[in-house]
Amino acid sequence: MKPSHLSMRPLHCLMLAVAVWPVCTLAQQPAAQHLSGSPDGFYDQTETRRSPGSLVLFNQIQEQQRELKELRGGIEELRHALEKLRRQSQKRYLDLDQRLANTTGAGAAASQEASTTSETSANEASAPDAQAKSDAAGQSDRPAQSSQAADKQAQKAYQTAFAHVQAREFDQAITAFQQFVSDYPDTRLTPNGYYWLGELYAAGDQLDAADQAFTRVIEQHTQSSKMPDAMYKLGLMKARQGNIERSRELLEQVQQDYPQSSAAGLASDYLRQSAD
Repeated sequence: MKPSHLSMRPLHCLMLAVAVWPVCTLAQQPAAQHLSGSPDGFYDQTETRRSPGSLVLFNQIQEQQRELKELRGGIEELRHALEKLRRQSQKRYLDLDQRLANTTGAGAAASQEASTTSETSANEASAPDAQAKSDAAGQSDRPAQSSQAADKQAQKAYQTAFAHVQAREFDQAITAFQQFVSDYPDTRLTPNGYYWLGELYAAGDQLDAADQAFTRVIEQHTQSSKMPDAMYKLGLMKARQGNIERSRELLEQVQQDYPQSSAAGLASDYLRQSAD
């Protein structure tokens, strides 16, 4: 009977192994589910950590960069348009100033010639003899000739300064006009020199200096043809300086005192736009 009992032992071992194997399999099953099938699994947690916020932020940065590029392009276009308008405005002023200078120069020359002729005739009529008449005529001609020479020198200096404006050499123009008004403080072109100093200072945002130059024309050269233009530009300077009340007073004064001038029309347009 012992041999048969020993032969049954392998059979019992086999049955025990078969019984234990499902238990081991079931014990291992939750670990497999935890890694793959569970909502809290490793891969799902990894996906959860990949937040969409970084992608949104990247898109926002890209959009802002695009908008910034468009704004820069718009600024360049506006700058180009402003420069074009400034050149057109400057050209109109240059042409107008040149025409006024030519007209004024012709009138002054004719007036000077008439004055000289009249003065010479009077001296000739009152002289007692031929020698006295010759001496009197020579003495009266000297101041006239001296005045004409000074006018020619002033005209040349003014044209030299004005040529710098036409060539857009603004720094040189300022220096030349400063020298002009210093050398020729009391000529028919002196107020024109101060006016263009005001224009040049204003173009360089030197508002106080522009204010002083335009004020010089208004206060000391009231008979100048530059009066309405200087008054209008001074009104604009006051507006840029923040003195709105004084600006309106000057612009309204241009309309009242010089209603037929181009400056009066510009003043009306500015006041109307300011009111809107």
